Amino acid sequence: MISRTVVRRGLRLVALALAVVVALVGLVAGAFRVQFTGAPAGWAKSTGHDALWMGHMWVDGRRAEADVAALAVRLRRTGIKDLYVHAGPFEADGRLDPAKYPNGRNFVAWVRQHLPGVRVSAWLGQKVDGVLDLDDARSRANVLDGVREIMKTGFDGVHYNFEPLGSGDEEFLDLLDRTRPLTRLLSTSTPQIEPFPLMRPATRAVLDHDKYWSQDYFRSVAQRVDQVAVMAYDSGMPLESLYGGHVVRQAVLALDLVPPDRQLFVGAPAYHDHGLPLGDSAESVAVTARAARLALSEHGRRERFGLAMYVDFAATEQDWREYATHWLI
Repeated sequence: MISRTVVRRGLRLVALALAVVVALVGLVAGAFRVQFTGAPAGWAKSTGHDALWMGHMWVDGRRAEADVAALAVRLRRTGIKDLYVHAGPFEADGRLDPAKYPNGRNFVAWVRQHLPGVRVSAWLGQKVDGVLDLDDARSRANVLDGVREIMKTGFDGVHYNFEPLGSGDEEFLDLLDRTRPLTRLLSTSTPQIEPFPLMRPATRAVLDHDKYWSQDYFRSVAQRVDQVAVMAYDSGMPLESLYGGHVVRQAVLALDLVPPDRQLFVGAPAYHDHGLPLGDSAESVAVTARAARLALSEHGRRERFGLAMYVDFAATEQDWREYATHWLI
């Protein structure tokens, strides 16, 4: 029979552990709040190197040239110079069925005509936690075969989006190395960078996969591509001040880790179904833009830095106004 003394000691240890967790959460929240203070420098804004993630309807036949012409009217007033159009996903064995992008060649041609100077990358990916196994060499070879074929349709590049990718995944690095010779422009979206020590193992214990990448692994990926888009949204932060500070921290870290000759994008959430009501209210294009400006002000001028809007089919007029008023001006 367990004595009362042992029970009391156990309860004290549990209470102490909870107090430590609460204190650490408070410290992190305080750090994020501080990051999202002050005024950004006047020069810290879009340099005309922004991006837009776009839905599958542009390459599967649901959109025509008239739609691209209408899109061009909006985009000409922005700094968006890169389009990531969804052309996948890969099959479970890594194959990419050309039937997924029957209108790909036309879409690229229409963008060339109506938006000269804007690059178009095929956005390709798949879930890697039970669907596509990137550890399998045959699957990676199939992915590369799919890249070869889709590049023949005229795309400027390939934009990878595999989720959830664990920090330190060597097979993904191998895939990037082998994709490099196949495309003129190689980009990838990435998870968030570990904001502070021990946050990666703590969140992994809860989620059973990496929410954050280590700084070293993020740097290794950035060195292998032309463009990096940090998915800074879906942060789980319940307040604008915390989300804003989180984005500042992500952008500052990324600015230090991405080589200056590569393009760095900070993902801006132009969608409104985060799954948590608090996420819908805390995360916005406006807050992301101000956070990016604060990060840029802290880091110093950088030409190849911008926002990547996610995603065209969910973006509202309010999202576009926030992008224009908080980032372009």
